[in-house]
Amino acid sequence: MKFFNFFTQEIAIDLGTANTLIIEDGKIVIDEPSIVAINRKTGETIAVGTKAMQMHEKTHENIKTVRPLKDGVIADFTAAESMIEGLIKLIGSKKKFFTHMKMVICIPSGITEVEKRAVFESADHVDSKETYLIYEPMAAALGIGLDVEEPIGNMVIDIGGGTTEIAVIALSGIVCDQSIRTAGDEFTGDIMDYMKRQHNILIGERTAEQIKINVGSALEELEVPPEDYAVNGRDLMTGIPMQIVISYQEIARALDKSISKIEEAILKALEMTPPELASDIYKTGLYLTGGGALLRGLDIRIASKTKLKVHIADDPLKAVVRGTGIALKNTDRFSFLIDRNDV
Repeated sequence: MKFFNFFTQEIAIDLGTANTLIIEDGKIVIDEPSIVAINRKTGETIAVGTKAMQMHEKTHENIKTVRPLKDGVIADFTAAESMIEGLIKLIGSKKKFFTHMKMVICIPSGITEVEKRAVFESADHVDSKETYLIYEPMAAALGIGLDVEEPIGNMVIDIGGGTTEIAVIALSGIVCDQSIRTAGDEFTGDIMDYMKRQHNILIGERTAEQIKINVGSALEELEVPPEDYAVNGRDLMTGIPMQIVISYQEIARALDKSISKIEEAILKALEMTPPELASDIYKTGLYLTGGGALLRGLDIRIASKTKLKVHIADDPLKAVVRGTGIALKNTDRFSFLIDRNDV
């Protein structure tokens, strides 16, 4: 059997709107932004991941950068294939003569059948012989070490780049879920709008992302506040580059509406939860994963809104891909994996 394993490449992919992570042999081998740079004239892919991100919003007319995923699903089919292919090549595996590639790919729980088929077709184009899909909340639950097969209710809130996935999981299945398209990208957009409206300064997506990382907050009062952050952009009145300094309180105000939408979705999911599982959730609390879980004060804000304990996963950014990796090792055991025949 080991001899045949040599000809098999097994990879788990968390195909995220903002970042794509790939696990091979139990290790995270790729952690790159989900973006490709394409030559407009020839249509060929120039760069993927970090290299393409460095070009983002800095290109001339012959080069365009494309983020193939929007709201957690494939929006640009060709670019998505180029990106997956480019990232798999980056692994640079020693196994040169594969006869069999096996993949488990993570998808949002609110995805349609057509969107599922698009993921399967993308996997086919990169020569995957055996492809399974797993829902993000289920992968997140596995990644943070929850026993998803037990008859105990757990609520997982995965705040990614394109979608926020909220699901109650028990007995290897999702009992009820909410998938909303308010997440990290929306936060970035809110910051760009706020800077334009409040300070008359135009900033790009990458700068807004840096603001979110450095002074992003869900609360206007934090016990350990971050230092104020200097922002460079273009003055909308004069057109001249300028710099201003902003505090975390301003960003908390800018993000308030989007965070309220996430709170509403959590309350809605709790309303839909059967009473026996609700009593489990009262004991176990809520689990936060995804990049959005790193937003300062978010756990405190959700805890005060729901009156429940909120746990932030260790290394929330990698929880989903770790869970996808666990599913890859146990494809025959987990009934919740979606095979091509299920679509």
